[in-house]
This record gives sequence, structure tokens and C-alpha cells, in this order.
Amino acid sequence: MKISTTLFCTLFAVGTALADPYVMAKQQARRTSDQNAAEQQRIAQQTAPPAAAAAAAPAPSAAPVNPALAATMQNIADLRADLAAFSESTHAVPDATQNVSLLNHLSAAAQGTKPAVTNVKKFAEDLITAVSGKKLTPAQRQKLARDVHAVFNGAHLTAAQQKMMADDAGKILTDASVAPENIASVTADFKAMAAETQ
Repeated sequence: MKISTTLFCTLFAVGTALADPYVMAKQQARRTSDQNAAEQQRIAQQTAPPAAAAAAAPAPSAAPVNPALAATMQNIADLRADLAAFSESTHAVPDATQNVSLLNHLSAAAQGTKPAVTNVKKFAEDLITAVSGKKLTPAQRQKLARDVHAVFNGAHLTAAQQKMMADDAGKILTDASVAPENIASVTADFKAMAAETQ
């Protein structure tokens, strides 16, 4: 028993003696690392531009935005606002400025082949008649605005997609309790507009 205790104490003393250089090396490495960090910070502070110059420097610009995508997003937002104005209107006769706004936004929706002005006016009239005072939800207005923009760019749609847009518009209007004859007019306009802008 005494031999094992003596052996343990001897090994402990040897381990401590051997570990001591490693401990000292670790401490020296920490000191060196701290000194390097302090030196780098001092150099950075000396070479950094004054605060006023840093504040005057332009902020990094965001990634460039595709102009066609920006125009599409703006047009959809404009159409959604027009739909909101008509659906929330309590007037029996729509405001003339709202009509003009919708016509302008419908005309701007076509990025390729432009539809005939008379067809845009018919589309606008049928859409106004259908949605006026119907209290479309924001989600319905957003979806309908996207569908309208899409059919004004029929060249980008397959026949199946064109049908899907017309059906989607019909469903939105049905859910908003629009009269069946008004829904039929709008869905027919959707199909005609998509075909005209091919």
C-alpha cells in the first residue's frame, strides 16, 4: 500500500513538473495574442477615417433592381390600390378620377403588345361594375391585381395559364358575391385581353 501511495505521489510530482512548461507556454501564447490584438486595434484607430468622414461616406448600395420587375411590382400595387378604391366605395357612380387611374394602370400593365384602347375601356368598365362596393379582402385584391397584370401580358402565358387566370378571377368575384352576369363579362374580358396581348 505504501508503495502505491509513494508511486502515486512520485507520478504526481513528475506530472506537475512536466505540465508546468506547458502551462507556462499557454500563458505566454495568451499574452502574445492579447498584445497582437491590442496592437492591431491601435493601428486601426490611427488609420481609421474621422467619424465625420465615415458618416458622410455613402452607405453600401443594395443589389441593382431589374427595371422590368420593378415596373411589374409597381403596376400590381397600383392595380391593387384601384381595386381597393372601387371595392370600398359607397358611391353608386364611381369617381371619375378613380376611373382614369384604373385606365392608366391597365394601359401600363401591358409590357409587350398593347391592347386596343376600346378593349381596355371595356375591361375597365366591366371590372369596375363587378367590384364596386363588394368589399374584396386585401388578399383577394392582391390576387386579382396580379391576375389582371398577367393577362395584359398574354405572350408570357400558356393557354392553360390564361384559362387559370380567368377562372381565378371568376372565383374571387364569386366569393365576393358579384352577380353572375358581371363575373361572366369579366372572365370573358380576361380571355380576350390575354389573346390580344399574345
